Amino acid sequence: MPNMSFKDLIDIFLVAIVLYYCYKLMKQSRSVNIFYGILLFISAWIIISKVLEMKLLGGILDKLVSVGALVIIVLFQEDIRRFFYYLGARKQTHRFVRFFRSEKHTQHSEFRNDRETIFPIVMACMNMSKQRVGALIVLQNDIPLSEFIRTGEEVDAKISQRLIENIFFKNSPLHDGAMIVAKRKIAAASCILPISHDLDIPKEFGLRHRAAKGISKESDALAIVVSEETGNITAAYNDIMRTHISAEELETLLMKGKF
Repeated sequence: MPNMSFKDLIDIFLVAIVLYYCYKLMKQSRSVNIFYGILLFISAWIIISKVLEMKLLGGILDKLVSVGALVIIVLFQEDIRRFFYYLGARKQTHRFVRFFRSEKHTQHSEFRNDRETIFPIVMACMNMSKQRVGALIVLQNDIPLSEFIRTGEEVDAKISQRLIENIFFKNSPLHDGAMIVAKRKIAAASCILPISHDLDIPKEFGLRHRAAKGISKESDALAIVVSEETGNITAAYNDIMRTHISAEELETLLMKGKF
């Protein structure tokens, strides 16, 4: 057996990291059994072709492996898209990109520390909580939410407590879906968000909560949910949910733009 160099150890370590993150991604999307199947196939291919050197069967497996990348892309196109979206959404990535740009800050975080923008949202959430009016409000951070804004009705209006409450009024045509706040304005209402299928979400939570966690997983947005059944306020950020939030806690979260 040849001596293993330090470079080989690094190579093995990096492959192990890639496999771990692939497994984590597949587990979240409930495709982990397919991941196991791929690992089993690769292991069989290595043993048959490289170790046992079986020419006929090894040649067949070689041909399958050569087109395996295309098969994987077809099978896991949504997971691959989510992986690269998640990679681009990382704060480290944005710092790296901003290093080569002249701007000192991004334009998508203006609502942070802005009481004039935050106060109407807090008051609207408190009133809707008392009246048991369901609501889902998403505040854009550094990552643009343009693709989700396009799924709803464009509003492009100044943020006001009365407008927010009217949007989520039960008889309003825009009360279903999410309201997205971007650039100190209500960008759109009745927007469609990705739904999280995580099994750790409590059963009493409905589609609004799952949508809030879904958008928090795919972006750095802060999502606020007012429960129609209980009136409780929940916030989701970075795939983490906080429940039973008070007015003071909600204002603090909005001031920071994150947990």
